[in-house]
Amino acid sequence: MKQIAIYGKGGIGKSTTTSNISAALVEAGYKVMQFGCDPKADSTNTLRGGEYIPSVLDLLAERRRVDAHEAIFQGFGGIYCVEAGGPAPGVGCAGRGIITAVELLKQQQIFEELDLDFVIYDVLGDVVCGGFAVPVREGIAEHVFTVSSADFMAIYAANNLFRGIEKYSNSGGALLGGIIANSMNTDFQRAIIDDFAERTQTQIVQYVPRSITVTQAELKGKTTIEAAPDSPQADVYRELARRIAAHTESKVPT
Repeated sequence: MKQIAIYGKGGIGKSTTTSNISAALVEAGYKVMQFGCDPKADSTNTLRGGEYIPSVLDLLAERRRVDAHEAIFQGFGGIYCVEAGGPAPGVGCAGRGIITAVELLKQQQIFEELDLDFVIYDVLGDVVCGGFAVPVREGIAEHVFTVSSADFMAIYAANNLFRGIEKYSNSGGALLGGIIANSMNTDFQRAIIDDFAERTQTQIVQYVPRSITVTQAELKGKTTIEAAPDSPQADVYRELARRIAAHTESKVPT
């Protein structure tokens, strides 16, 4: 089983990218779980026709003991969907949901039972606080990829993530697989993200152009892979999924 974490700042297209990777992997015949680690609990919506699912924290708020199967829902192509969830705004630690949800699934040996090929953690990357750093810090994910555009704030958030990876790399933390360059429509944008990759001694895994096809698919509550399987954008996501599936060697960024 390969465990991958995909980080990125809010609104960068991280959940869109993750869901399309999951859809492309399941289309290629792999067994996949997508694990949403955002307090909004909306990572898996486009895998389930725009439908929200109850999060692990929602279920635990109702009763003290939860069977992990109650938090697992199937989506497009049989993808297993889980949402960690988070507290009400202004109350408690948003990262706590990730810690609780991962512990629940591990205790009940769900990963082994479902015989998965991939678990993909979709993690908010604005703040690498204790909870959000769990997939990196605990080495739960083996490989980390970050979604970034050429915008300053996206690169700033990615660089903060790299600092976190560097910090935990000596104690068995996850390592960096590379950058997924999103919203790439001009050579100027590519030049900025290429420069960042070079300075941090990492690689661009895939350039993903901004496309109206993605917006149209999401308005239907679907991934591009499902809603527009023959589109050039779907092929971009398929190639990205192939590269992530084939990826074996991650490293500490600069």
